[in-house]
Amino acid sequence: MKVLVLGAGQLARMMSLAGAPLNIEVFAYDVGTGNVVHPLTHHLMLKGLDTAITYADVITAEFEHIPHEILDICEASGKFRPTADAIKAGGDRRLEKALLDNANVANAKYALVNSREDLQAAIEHVGTPMVLKSALGGYDGKGQWRLKQVEDADQIWSEMATFLAETPNQAIVAEEFVPFDREVSLVGARDAQGNIAVYPLAENTHTDGVLSLSVALANDDQLQAQAEGMFKALANSMDYVGVLAIEFFDVKGTLLVNEIAPRVHNSGHWTQQGADTCQFENHLRAVCGLPLGSTALVRPTAMLNILGESKLPPSVMATPQCHVHWYGKEKRPGRKMGHINVCTGTSDELQSVLKQLASELDPVAFPVLQ
Repeated sequence: MKVLVLGAGQLARMMSLAGAPLNIEVFAYDVGTGNVVHPLTHHLMLKGLDTAITYADVITAEFEHIPHEILDICEASGKFRPTADAIKAGGDRRLEKALLDNANVANAKYALVNSREDLQAAIEHVGTPMVLKSALGGYDGKGQWRLKQVEDADQIWSEMATFLAETPNQAIVAEEFVPFDREVSLVGARDAQGNIAVYPLAENTHTDGVLSLSVALANDDQLQAQAEGMFKALANSMDYVGVLAIEFFDVKGTLLVNEIAPRVHNSGHWTQQGADTCQFENHLRAVCGLPLGSTALVRPTAMLNILGESKLPPSVMATPQCHVHWYGKEKRPGRKMGHINVCTGTSDELQSVLKQLASELDPVAFPVLQ
């Protein structure tokens, strides 16, 4: 099988690594340059999207912010999985909210804002404090504002009005501020026949809006059942094929959807060592029409993002419970350069190894461990 991935970043890279043992050839379309490249070496493989579409058996995507004309061309080939609409919804909070409402999946109260009058209506409907997020393009904490009190509305609107004027086809989604206890996420896969395989929830910790640590959760059956029910409702409503990630707020044991990612996801990287079949392999299995693999947690596992660092102390590699994954990127402050999966025999041992890493890693680069 030959799979074309829209996007040539680390997720395409890890799909390629997962596909090789299954004799699945993965190649990537770099949306920025228009080149069709090998996901690991970035060597040029083919010229032009049309040629790549013809060569591929299946087309999928590693990120949401893909020009709609490219998605529409790929969907017209009949080879695209999941669907262009699913990818578009992942990249546009307006479409995402409509999708969640259509599937009757609980999410934060919201309103759309395009004008000062809309903001006033949102204040009356949603209340304060509220979080305001750009409909397009915002991620990792970017393109967001927080309105704590009505008296600050004019100042916040001034900033947002400038943003809207400078960004075409943009809008703001105003959401109620949810006083959550923690953030968790669920990664699962659905195939074309409607079979679903769901991984355990992961508890996520963010630093400055960027995911820093994900810990796979075990023995939380009530929360897992909630999340799985919401995953099935959403995936079935879209007739989804592939891996889908859902981020939740946990509010005293009740889940609210924060956002969705119609693709393999950072919070699911732990599955590379913590499950028999990782999320990357299961995505390829789903889109290629192969049986889904096991999603059971096989041992306590956590994933630690490497942000803005191009090397680690030798002691990390010497720790048998640590598995390092580099992305082959040029170093840049705050950039996702790789991750460390930590796997142990018990939950207590997992916490012990994370404490050990806290003493070995730069506290500025890895504040989540402090």
